[in-house]
Amino acid sequence: MSHVKQGGTSKNNHDSAGQRLGVKRFGGQKVRAGEVLVRQVGSTKVAGPGTYLSTDFTIHAGVDGTVAFKHIKVRRFTGKTARRTQVVVE
Repeated sequence: MSHVKQGGTSKNNHDSAGQRLGVKRFGGQKVRAGEVLVRQVGSTKVAGPGTYLSTDFTIHAGVDGTVAFKHIKVRRFTGKTARRTQVVVE
């Protein structure tokens, strides 16, 4: 029989790299077509004129111009309205 105590198990040792989400180009900045403006999980910000939404909800600039952020009201599935930030390239 062994006289050495059993080694403990380790928990909470899983770690993954961050996804680098967030706003990449801010209001008033000049952008070229195709640049990433916002990386997000889900559609927290809405793509407006001059922008387009890719499959992972990343908002890209569709045309050359200046970035602007506007507040809009979006109708929810329940019929209520919610404020969303719309990303626009002018």
